[in-house]
Amino acid sequence: MIDAHFHIWRQADLPWLMGPMQPRIFGPYEPIRRDYPIEEYLADAAAGGITGAVYVQANWAPGRALDEVRFVADSARRAGFPVAIVAYSDMLAEDIRPQLDALAKEPFVRGVRMQLHWHENTLYRFASRPDLARDPMLQRNVARLAEYGWSFDLQLFAGQMTGAAELAAACPEVTFVLQHAGMLEDLSEAGIAQWRAGMRLLANQPNVVSKLSGLGTFLRRNDPTHIAFIARETVAMFGANRCLFGSNFPIEKLWTTYAELIAVHRAAVAWLSEAEQAQIFAGTARQTYKLT
Repeated sequence: MIDAHFHIWRQADLPWLMGPMQPRIFGPYEPIRRDYPIEEYLADAAAGGITGAVYVQANWAPGRALDEVRFVADSARRAGFPVAIVAYSDMLAEDIRPQLDALAKEPFVRGVRMQLHWHENTLYRFASRPDLARDPMLQRNVARLAEYGWSFDLQLFAGQMTGAAELAAACPEVTFVLQHAGMLEDLSEAGIAQWRAGMRLLANQPNVVSKLSGLGTFLRRNDPTHIAFIARETVAMFGANRCLFGSNFPIEKLWTTYAELIAVHRAAVAWLSEAEQAQIFAGTARQTYKLT
């Protein structure tokens, strides 16, 4: 099984872990305000039968994206994990190539994430404005990822999905990995309807895949009913060959164990064939992040 989304870190490198606890989208996080090294992740994930894992950037201090990649790559060379890295790059830079060229010196890098999510609730807001996916500079820079063979991990809310579908259409040679199955946070009838409509727009773009990860973020629990709902809806729209599992550890460690997390995700897709389940838990990640 391949975990397509996890983090390791040193507390000293993450501004949001230093000083007074800053509000975060996933709630209070005192238990993880500390180092989370690869050895602890491997101990947590041991029950999941993990054969590979993809590290996704964790917002190190500004200007230290390359330091983050080097730290994670050192862990990979020491422990054999992760097998790939999704790095940060400022996709609004006038010329993204110097940043990408520097990242490309580390062979573990397979993609880039710059979080675009914006919400009227300031606690859920990360990006500077809601329409970054439509920014011409960002679209040009994301398109350049095709020259490196890299994907773009796409993180946003339902209200931004129309713009995200336009971004995917503007960059047909780039694979987009939708984080956390579109971050459904409004569970009202209207909220679910807006999420479904946006997910369909993204599913209509053949270069978008959806990651089944971070599904406890807004509930702050490992909820079998909610996860089964998201998984069934997402697979119905994207197909199993365009869905992949990610643990989002250690964030999900705030409310569950890895064994419990993977058990609930496996149960959520138990209605699929064995081949389809294998695609979600390994095949799509291998294809997306070009893993051997």
